[in-house]
Amino acid sequence: MAATESWPPDAAVAARRLPLVVQAPDAGPLPFRSSSFDLVISRHPVVTPWAEVARVLRSGGTYFSQQIEAGTNRELTDFMMGPQPVGEARGVAVARAEAEAAGLEVLRLEPASSRVAFFGVGAVVHFLRKVLWTVPGFTVEGYRERLLEMHRHIEEHGEFVCTSTRFLVEARKA
Repeated sequence: MAATESWPPDAAVAARRLPLVVQAPDAGPLPFRSSSFDLVISRHPVVTPWAEVARVLRSGGTYFSQQIEAGTNRELTDFMMGPQPVGEARGVAVARAEAEAAGLEVLRLEPASSRVAFFGVGAVVHFLRKVLWTVPGFTVEGYRERLLEMHRHIEEHGEFVCTSTRFLVEARKA
């Protein structure tokens, strides 16, 4: 078993908990020999280096991942920043095409949406500090007016709701 991590703070945590952690860039290359693994898993990858995944999998090996779809929590992003464009680079169609182009057989590709509700502006602040890409550059000071408006919205409606979009992908190397 081995793990890769690109973000230094997470790499340090992983290194304390797992037997082998290698700091590696998100887009690859993966620092392993070809045909090294029966299973490659990834939760919320920034990018999926499909060709690298296919390279390190043994014949019959499986890739299993939960990925974040483009536009996840967009209601929150748009509320805080104004309407933002949603790219098409992250989604089920692109994942299928790229996996197949890398020589993987897609066994499952299941989109899912989940309701996310915030019942207080403190929860919004906590979320935005943890999920940095939702509102890049977020600070309480920089978004004070939007947070006050969010507070008023929650007081009036009882909650602020957005939608988390994910998809599960399972692919196999022939």
